[in-house]
Amino acid sequence: MLRRRPPRSASADDLLTTLGRLTAQAREGAEKQRARVELAEALQREMLPTRLPELPGLRTAATYAPARHGLDIGGDWYDGFPLPDGALAFCIGDVQGHDVEAAAFMGQIRLGLRAVAAYAADPGEVLSRANDLLLSVDCGLFATCTFVCVDPVTWELSIARAGHVPGVWATIDGRSGLADEPGGLPLGIMPGERYPVTRRRLATTGALVLLTDGVIEGPSFPIEDGLSRVTRLVSANAGGEPAAVAAAVMSVAELTGHTDDSAVMVLRFEGDGGERRVKRGTGARVVAVAQRSPLSDG
Repeated sequence: MLRRRPPRSASADDLLTTLGRLTAQAREGAEKQRARVELAEALQREMLPTRLPELPGLRTAATYAPARHGLDIGGDWYDGFPLPDGALAFCIGDVQGHDVEAAAFMGQIRLGLRAVAAYAADPGEVLSRANDLLLSVDCGLFATCTFVCVDPVTWELSIARAGHVPGVWATIDGRSGLADEPGGLPLGIMPGERYPVTRRRLATTGALVLLTDGVIEGPSFPIEDGLSRVTRLVSANAGGEPAAVAAAVMSVAELTGHTDDSAVMVLRFEGDGGERRVKRGTGARVVAVAQRSPLSDG
């Protein structure tokens, strides 16, 4: 009967050589992964505005936080810009996916919304045209978005949502709630989609906070809990500095597990009932802001 020799055990040098090769491969993979994440983050930050526009009686702030889990970065954005008629536009959104491609697509949407808004009549039309534009280029991705216009003459907000999470409002007199206006499907899904517009007046000093779902939702953190926490924070800080309100709201993301990138935008308004002189087109008007309920239907 033949007897097999036991297999020769690897020498210490062989083991070290194998370990070194595997370590080098792992390091190379980690470096490539880190490079992709850093590229996505750089794209994201370069495409976001360095500052948001303001008006007398309206102050603004925004913040963005990347997530460092794999490539969970690059899909969220915010923007603010003046419109040809003197109003201000603000938008916030979330692109499907979290990688370099999502960051690039986010930049396209942001520029597309700016271009469309220069010719559209209201936020609903802006979203409708942007939706058709995205479908026409067959990008294969979709995005949620909230688009807001602030009229400096009537001191009115016009809001439209495309599948995006609701905003949160609060005033210094203790009132608060969700800006959960009816909306439509996310951009890039259904051709010809229409987006209803809700018009509300800003009458009492307070804040409107727009955010992305990365702030309020996580693997074991329901979105309802996140919205509840944000509402309490905004209510407690309604009279504070916009940047401080944004930072307080962003802190909720740490409770969710922070598995997604996150964006927060704050519109801090003064509803003192006084007069504001604002320029609209080539003329100017003095506007008396009535003491009505905050974000009430116009």
